[in-house]
Amino acid sequence: MLKFLSKVKIEFNALDPRLACCMEFLAQCNATKSKESNPACQLIVKRRTDDHPPQIAVTFVNGVEEVFDATSISAQTIRNMILEKGQLLETEQMFREAGEAWPVIIPEEELKQPLTSIKPRKAEDN
Repeated sequence: MLKFLSKVKIEFNALDPRLACCMEFLAQCNATKSKESNPACQLIVKRRTDDHPPQIAVTFVNGVEEVFDATSISAQTIRNMILEKGQLLETEQMFREAGEAWPVIIPEEELKQPLTSIKPRKAEDN
């Protein structure tokens, strides 16, 4: 998960009963496998003393930042969203390295073409 991120900032008040998501996400970030996937990822934990709701902010390697309200989402959901966006980043990078344009634009006429059916092989074709 961390391989797609350059920074993770987790903010919570330790006395807030809604901090479960933050603690779970922090544990996932501190896991050996996560740290090894991107040792350069900056992990910031800010312990608050006010009533600010727990939140998790992530910055992707392309500079895009996303902030999650940790009171209304699970750590697993955040992790899955990061992995999905990370796969898109990998795909984009693969196309750019191959010299292809991104995003891929499919011509309108190709989108309107009927699907061709796949015909089963006849016994004599084997």
